[in-house]
Amino acid sequence: MAAVGDGPWLDDAAGRLVRPFTVSDGRTEPSVALDLISQVMATGVSPLGCLGPEHAQALDLSRAPVSVAEVAAHLRLPAVVTKVLLSDLVDCGALTTKLPAFHHNPTDRSLLEAVLDGLRRQL
Repeated sequence: MAAVGDGPWLDDAAGRLVRPFTVSDGRTEPSVALDLISQVMATGVSPLGCLGPEHAQALDLSRAPVSVAEVAAHLRLPAVVTKVLLSDLVDCGALTTKLPAFHHNPTDRSLLEAVLDGLRRQL
């Protein structure tokens, strides 16, 4: 029996019925350089061709800027599979991507201090 809202891809007892790499046709290399903190956003262009349901879900999630990691979590797919799906959407013009402003120096002291301050406030 399929879980509500998951369609035929998930089964309550068996779990995922389709292997994650089947979704990307076995591809493991995205055509566009993406990392987990890359932001993607829908452009409003409708993708041409036959895209799967995961492509449509990723496009729907990307109506506002969202990170690759967030899309992967919502799709419940490995990040490498999600990167391939997102790169398909970038290739057809349905998504645009940009790296965060701090991408060149992710260990910037001020960034790390801001993260530490935020964590301290949560505890």
